[in-house]
Amino acid sequence: MVGWVVMVLALAGSAYQLLAARQVRALLVQPRARRKTAAPAVTILKPLHGAEPGLDVALQSFLAQDYPGTVQVVFGVQDPADPAQLVVGSLRRAHPRRDVALVVDATPHGANRKISNVINMMRRAKHDIILLADSDIVVRPDYLREVVAALETPGVGVVTCPYRGQAVRGIWSRLAAMGLTYQFLPSVAVGVGLGLAQPCMGSTIALRREVLTRIGGFEAFADLLADDYAIGAAVRGTGLRSLVAPVLVAHNCTEHGLAELARHELRWARTIRGVDPAGFFGSGVTYAVPLALLGLFLTGASLVSLAVLAFALICRLWLMREVDRIAGVDGRGRWLTPLRDVLSFTIFLGSFFVRAVDWRGTQFRVDAQGALRRI
Repeated sequence: MVGWVVMVLALAGSAYQLLAARQVRALLVQPRARRKTAAPAVTILKPLHGAEPGLDVALQSFLAQDYPGTVQVVFGVQDPADPAQLVVGSLRRAHPRRDVALVVDATPHGANRKISNVINMMRRAKHDIILLADSDIVVRPDYLREVVAALETPGVGVVTCPYRGQAVRGIWSRLAAMGLTYQFLPSVAVGVGLGLAQPCMGSTIALRREVLTRIGGFEAFADLLADDYAIGAAVRGTGLRSLVAPVLVAHNCTEHGLAELARHELRWARTIRGVDPAGFFGSGVTYAVPLALLGLFLTGASLVSLAVLAFALICRLWLMREVDRIAGVDGRGRWLTPLRDVLSFTIFLGSFFVRAVDWRGTQFRVDAQGALRRI
């Protein structure tokens, strides 16, 4: 009996794959916001921690914007010996006309070290539009134009961007990139398209200084794990909207082993579970291939279970093909799909038993409100 229930869930997950393919297109293939003649000045905040692989390319992409207005880029590190400073120095020499600042300040403001870094960086921010983006994000030259245009939409208080994975090295980073591209991105598209989610993601958080002040500044989020989500919720609490712009960016995946991959993904899963427990629990049905494999085992490899597994694989590969086509992703590595999906399902199940998360080598407990408590 349990096996047949699992197979029904696998069929539901297969239907989700088809729906997700349609929603990814709806999210990414839509008219862009109308650009106004004016191009307001922007400060881009890039908190750094270490010189991870691909950092130079990621940061370079923010300095190579074709935005016609004034742009300041503020990089920040907390450790005076952080090697990311060498990357920043190289970029400053390559772009002598760019307004680039580097803040080195270890002053803590809470358990969330990234937000502490950002708070320290804000004292150098010059302009009224503030754009915060993680260090491992790679963007197109028109990225800033599109994000600022979206922020100028009436009633919008904060703009974020969907992202896909981009492997930097080896099979483990490829598996990490596949998880973001074929699991996370479709889930965002479905959530936004069906009105089930209003995400605000670390890939991009763009807002006006006045709005940031109204929500208490970055200081209000210094102890939270899901600081990006909390910022979006706080902006919506002022009566303004959060908007997911149809601007796909890439997230550099640098994992070099299973343990590192599992730590990262367990932290992400625990974060999402804390933000939306009901939605996260319901997302278990989206793992069509692992559910079909489980059904195959529980029913003794019956003909029906084999047919369900074949259908689940076809739907999964269809979604991946559509994402590759719409997002312009190189589809090599699809043979890893069963392994990637089983790993994702294992991470999903494991997240229900995780009480602590690992963040850049430091262990934290997360309470019911999403606050971090260092162990």
